[in-house]
Amino acid sequence: MEEERVITPGLENAQEERFENSLRPKTLDEYIGQTKVKENMKIYIEAAQKRGEPLDHCLLYGPPGLGKTTLSNIISNEMNSNIKITSGPAIEKPGDLAAILTGLSEFDVLFIDEIHRLSKSVEEILYPALEDFSLDIMVGTGQAARSIRIDLPRFTLIGATTKAGALTTPLRDRFGIVHKLELYNTKDLTKIVKRSSKILNVKIEEEAAVEIARRSRGTPRIANRLLKRVRDYALVLSDGNIDLKVTKHALNQLEIDELGLDETDRKLLEIMITQYRGRPVGIDALASSLGEEVDTIEDVYEPYLLQIGFIARTPRGRMPMPGAYEHLGFEFLG
Repeated sequence: MEEERVITPGLENAQEERFENSLRPKTLDEYIGQTKVKENMKIYIEAAQKRGEPLDHCLLYGPPGLGKTTLSNIISNEMNSNIKITSGPAIEKPGDLAAILTGLSEFDVLFIDEIHRLSKSVEEILYPALEDFSLDIMVGTGQAARSIRIDLPRFTLIGATTKAGALTTPLRDRFGIVHKLELYNTKDLTKIVKRSSKILNVKIEEEAAVEIARRSRGTPRIANRLLKRVRDYALVLSDGNIDLKVTKHALNQLEIDELGLDETDRKLLEIMITQYRGRPVGIDALASSLGEEVDTIEDVYEPYLLQIGFIARTPRGRMPMPGAYEHLGFEFLG
């Protein structure tokens, strides 16, 4: 079900990844939103450059689609270094990590997405690499086995995760810079939509940009995806320019309402209100009722519904809030 959702913050396919890459800013000055993170990173980068040292290892966490990969590429550009991109699940064995680390050059950036999914054996190899820029490798077997140490170039690891709590304490403690990326407000998303439309050479009215931003669930990736879909409607049903009328029509056809909720979101809230009568419900029971994985609910649906105050987490489970009742047309009985 998840891959069919227009407003799923994950990348849908390789084609969309190429589309997103074409819209990504290259410098911190071009990067819109995440003001505190951006201001801090400017200081850290400039200080590292003045010292002639690599940037401290960075951990970026937050819901998907907020720009963790984009920010990592920007950091690499600002440091005038190369970047190597991989992911936790792709590094299956310690040898895979060793090959990546020994292939780095001085001051390079290694970006590991979904770093919380590194295996324990791989993670243990990473510790001396992060602390001492060295790699301990076992050579031989049995009584003839011995450990050799390989010096590595000084590099910066940037780890990205949607689940900071899933990282082990030893790994988390080795990051000198830790930043949480927050969901975007409508003002910043409007700027992103306008910037993207300019890159795509599409004219868009201010009101239309605001409408797309309002329905983007606080996520730039979703905003750019909706802009792409609205652009198609404007080209077929209008003169190619995006105005408020064609924007509303397109988004309504996609069943994305004024708050950015789609049919799955509304079904989730409706189950909580009708099936469980607004009482606290455990995440496992909710996932079973919706036919989704627990991780999908926690990573994809919940962050936005929590932000807009439609659900609440309690010690006994999730509860729908008055705003959810009102939005779906149910009477809130308290």
